Amino acid sequence: MTKSDISSLDASTPIVIVGHVDHGKSTLIGRLLHDTDNLQEGKVAQIIESSKKRGLKIEWSFLLDSLQIERDQGVTVDSTRIPFRLGQREFVIVDAPGHRQFLRNMITGAADAEAAVLVVDAAEGAREQTRRHAMLLHLIGIRHVIVLLNKADLLDFDQQKIEAVEHSVSELLAKLDLKAAVFVPASARDGDNIATRSERTPWYKGPTLTEALAQVPTPEVRTELPLRFPVQDVYRFDDKRYVAGRIERGRIRVGDTVIIGAQKTPARVASLESWHTAPQISAVAGQSIAVTLEPDVIPDRGDILYLPDTPPVEASRIRTRLFWLRQEPLRVGESFKLRLATAEHAVTVVSIDTVLDLDNLTAHPGEEVPAEGFAEITLAASEKIQFDAFAPGTSDGRGVLVDRLQRIVGGAPLIGAAEVSEQDKAIHPSASFVSAAQRDRAQGHRGAVFWLTGLSGAGKSTVARGAETQLFNQGVHVSVLDGDTLRAGLCKDLGFSEADRTENVRRAAEVARILRDSGQVVLVALISPLRSDRDLARQIIGDGFEEVFVDADLAVCEERDPKGLYAAARQGKIANFTGIDAPYEAPVAPALHLKTSVNNVDTAIETLSEFIKQQVSLAAAARKQS
Repeated sequence: MTKSDISSLDASTPIVIVGHVDHGKSTLIGRLLHDTDNLQEGKVAQIIESSKKRGLKIEWSFLLDSLQIERDQGVTVDSTRIPFRLGQREFVIVDAPGHRQFLRNMITGAADAEAAVLVVDAAEGAREQTRRHAMLLHLIGIRHVIVLLNKADLLDFDQQKIEAVEHSVSELLAKLDLKAAVFVPASARDGDNIATRSERTPWYKGPTLTEALAQVPTPEVRTELPLRFPVQDVYRFDDKRYVAGRIERGRIRVGDTVIIGAQKTPARVASLESWHTAPQISAVAGQSIAVTLEPDVIPDRGDILYLPDTPPVEASRIRTRLFWLRQEPLRVGESFKLRLATAEHAVTVVSIDTVLDLDNLTAHPGEEVPAEGFAEITLAASEKIQFDAFAPGTSDGRGVLVDRLQRIVGGAPLIGAAEVSEQDKAIHPSASFVSAAQRDRAQGHRGAVFWLTGLSGAGKSTVARGAETQLFNQGVHVSVLDGDTLRAGLCKDLGFSEADRTENVRRAAEVARILRDSGQVVLVALISPLRSDRDLARQIIGDGFEEVFVDADLAVCEERDPKGLYAAARQGKIANFTGIDAPYEAPVAPALHLKTSVNNVDTAIETLSEFIKQQVSLAAAARKQS
């Protein structure tokens, strides 16, 4: 890191371009860059040549589709940021992915956008992805929306047909409290109403796309808001300590007294450092700067510097608007890292307050957030988090949730402090400062949970204990949670009703997750007869859950009957006994199927041990992350 790396100025206006796959986003950007002379010399010739090789007319989208996967599949897979100039004003175009599986890239790519161009195929109208992207614009707080009705040439630029599409898109946006600044009928391929007015739309009196972009409000209003300067890092050069970061809003001056983070240490701004420029005595929102402080205190990465009379909100429980990116549902009790500006906080989902129905855009209570769903949830942290509530047009409160494998699983704007009951005030979930990656490296393997399910007498505990011994002798950090052991202590208050069985599974899963998070390999030997209960365990545990079916026929299990339970059940001494008068639902697609009716115990133990070693190896973990 050099001094020049610390000092930079970001005066560009980010504009995100979104829309349904194949509605023409990349084509639009290529044409826009060409028609406004923002292409590098020789680029047009390259595009023409690439298009000819594929038997196409000039294909403007090739400018953006720099990844081979994009050219092969014809979809944008990552958010591309392109500098762009209109007259004296600088923009950054963010080409956000349209395909559902690439939406997590849009969340991060569009997070700092000032405005959006929503591309809608005029011939197709609003589609499912259009609704989803409109919801995302609402979620991340973009209020200046330009709607480009692309491919209007397919409707012969018919005014009545185009206005009908405009009306339907307006109704969709209104449900999300959004209103388009302008609708532009256009053909990106041919350049109609992109940078020049089209002769094919004499009835259209509105601006071209470039004129509409020029009317996007500038972000200068951020300078009038209270100071927020998140610390990116702290460096030391020539016996001076420099606190570096980007001013998210407000302004900072030499001589200001600032408060540092939740520790609330006051300090005076001694200098604003710059290199290759004249000395500065002040800086404003959007600038990346370095300051020196008196006294020479050392902030932490993620601390916010703010003025004494305008502090941020502080709360340990936070209401959050969520866009959930994972393919499995989100349930209460799951834990993540909340990334907020330069800070990371360990948080737990303590309630799911409302879930949005994307079909009709109405909210309703829910017990889980479905894959790629929208909801409002409450997050809890072990300590107070400093933040400003999410506000359109600012970077305030724009968080993301990250799982233990460092994958972004949700966009999470923070909408305010949650009301805390007297009971909740005493509950503060905490997370380890030791990361999963650190534990993996230290132990030589990753943590995981292997859930052994099967009838009583199938051999779950025998196989689990045998595998435990083998793995331990090979240096694996391993534990077994046996059903009878749990019921002798943690679950001794539970019976065998369906509700009690579910609670037994829930408790076992919660303990298994804690052990997994500590880096251990956990073998859970539990009948857990219902698929719904095992699905609950899978949701609680999350990454690293593997279902193992220890399969023995009922007749074989009754013949073994090591505890005399089947005999007692047949005599009516035990009610609700699995396999006799209570059902067992076998796994549909277990990760491992051990047939203990036909294979001996040693074979099952060896098979399970080898399977576990393959799953928890660091090489396997790296492949899964990639």
